[in-house]
Amino acid sequence: MPLNEHQETLCRENNTDFSDLTALFINTSLKRDPNESHTRLLMNVSATIMERNGVTVDHLHMLSHRVPPGVYPDMTDHGWEADDWPALWERVKAADILVVGTPLWLGEESSVCRVLIERLYGMSGLLNDKGQSIYYGKVAGSVITGNEDGVKHAAMTIGYALSHLGCTIPPQADCGWIGEAGPGPSYGDMVDGEPAGFDNEFTQRNTTIMTWNLLHLARMLKDAGGYSSHGNDRNAWGAGCRFDHDNPEYRR
Repeated sequence: MPLNEHQETLCRENNTDFSDLTALFINTSLKRDPNESHTRLLMNVSATIMERNGVTVDHLHMLSHRVPPGVYPDMTDHGWEADDWPALWERVKAADILVVGTPLWLGEESSVCRVLIERLYGMSGLLNDKGQSIYYGKVAGSVITGNEDGVKHAAMTIGYALSHLGCTIPPQADCGWIGEAGPGPSYGDMVDGEPAGFDNEFTQRNTTIMTWNLLHLARMLKDAGGYSSHGNDRNAWGAGCRFDHDNPEYRR
């Protein structure tokens, strides 16, 4: 969807250079075809704001790939015939900004979103060159859609998981849209000739604020070279806290 007038003005008046930043939007919709995803429509608003400001944006639709559940880097080592995650991980690793999108089902994030979190966790023992979690220096947020309550609950779950892994969560790091409780239109469905949710001021406000906060924080972390390693170097705690592919309990 196109940006509204206020969103366009903010992009036009921006004086900060974000052109060296990269963002990965990961859609955990239950729709196999990414073009049928309602969540993708709202994610596109945030992605468009970033693109207008020079950010390199990548979109990953989880169900377009074979990604089995599990907490190991490559699940073919644990009985699965195929696993695209090792290749997808390179796209995650390259991103300064991660935005996770999910629909709501029974008030919770999708099952695909849980698989994503498991697979992200499976890489959490990898360290950067400072001995910190590989996720240090990345910022993260979430986009949630549905026609029932649960936006804040799902955002809480996703935000905690990403923070625990090592991502930094800015203020107002989530946005979402829900229609009336019960059966009804999803975000972007045509209702009386207009797409549902596109004119919702609360949704557009939160999407805009989330996006700019992600950009500002990513800029600050990039300029600072990430976090100081004083006090958070895992290597200083000995071999017992090192990464062990066969025992995820060591990933603490």
